[in-house]
Amino acid sequence: MTCPHHNTSAPTSATEAIVAEEKAQLDFSRDMSYGDYLQLDAILSAQKPLSPAHDELLFIVQHQTSELWMKLMLHELTAAVKNIAEDELNAAFKQLARVSKIMEQLVHAWDVLATMTPPEYSAIRPYLANSSGFQSFQYRCIEFALGNKNAAMLKPHAHSPERLAMVQTAFEAPSLYDEALRLLARRGIAVPASHTQRDWTKPYESSDAVEQAWLQVYRNPREHWDLYQLGEELTDLEDAFRLWRFRHVTTVERVIGFKRGTGGTGGVSYLRKMLDVVLFPEIWKLRTDL
Repeated sequence: MTCPHHNTSAPTSATEAIVAEEKAQLDFSRDMSYGDYLQLDAILSAQKPLSPAHDELLFIVQHQTSELWMKLMLHELTAAVKNIAEDELNAAFKQLARVSKIMEQLVHAWDVLATMTPPEYSAIRPYLANSSGFQSFQYRCIEFALGNKNAAMLKPHAHSPERLAMVQTAFEAPSLYDEALRLLARRGIAVPASHTQRDWTKPYESSDAVEQAWLQVYRNPREHWDLYQLGEELTDLEDAFRLWRFRHVTTVERVIGFKRGTGGTGGVSYLRKMLDVVLFPEIWKLRTDL
């Protein structure tokens, strides 16, 4: 016998309501979707292999993702330099820590590219023409922001007025280290005027007087805690940058040996010279003299 008060349609109606609600939640036709927000149609259609080789997609994605990380790095570096100039060190510390983490991502990216063997790269190399990472305007801006100034490095961007203007701006601006030294001077620590009021387009030259300024900070970290922390943030950043350069040269040697680079550089020989570039020399030297 069926109970007159038992409604067999109630559970079904509740289930149908849940299903209808889930369908409504999965309908993105009226709202911005994940793909819309990230512009995935544009990003995922930006890979245009020129060769029939299977491995070219790896080569393209490796370099495109690196450029995206470099875009974020420039965003953070620019903000950090501005914040140091304005004595907003807490914000700068967060941004510099993020830059170091981005560098770690770029270091590990070489592990993926290193899976490309010499024959696999040789299959796509003719299709690259003269295109080269050496021509990356974002990387050049990063180098300039970190103080590795070289007027000759403007020339690879001369064919594009817009890109040249961007690189030129970075070339003429005080570097991250320049602003750090100006901050020390504002705090009453003796930094020579030759290093706080100079031509920012010239390569940085190490100074015993600047090392003495940093030694004052490092010998009294409690008294100069935020400057001490700034010195260590700079150390972390250059440490990560050195690792990136090392993985770059070893990956290139592994894949192409000592052939010349597609951009006309000496390839491995050029990259090995870059290993000797020291961005913040006094911060490293003081460790011996402390």
